[in-house]
Amino acid sequence: MATYRRRVKATFSEEQGVFMISVAAELAEMHPQTLRMYEQRGLIAPKRSPKNTRLYSQRDVERLRRIQEMTAEGLNLAGVETVLALESQVQRLRAEVARLRKRLEEVEGNEDVDNGEAG
Repeated sequence: MATYRRRVKATFSEEQGVFMISVAAELAEMHPQTLRMYEQRGLIAPKRSPKNTRLYSQRDVERLRRIQEMTAEGLNLAGVETVLALESQVQRLRAEVARLRKRLEEVEGNEDVDNGEAG
């Protein structure tokens, strides 16, 4: 008798917690205890299942790899915390600059229309 297998395509957001700690640790090439320590220090914040199991997202795994790169380059965890905080701040500031530029373009566009310079 032939077996029938149905292929299921699963898609999920980069932010969605889908990996249990053992899988995330393997993907990041770290020991699960290291992930627990990073969580305790606030370097990573995995989602939690209804039963309180840690669930790591693809973005969490990428962040773990980034932490591993920095520590391999000689940074201690305090340095890693500082770098991650600064990177986050730069990202927020870039988003704010983009928002302000868009707003400025809107205001300047309205001034052209008001002055009869449209088109």
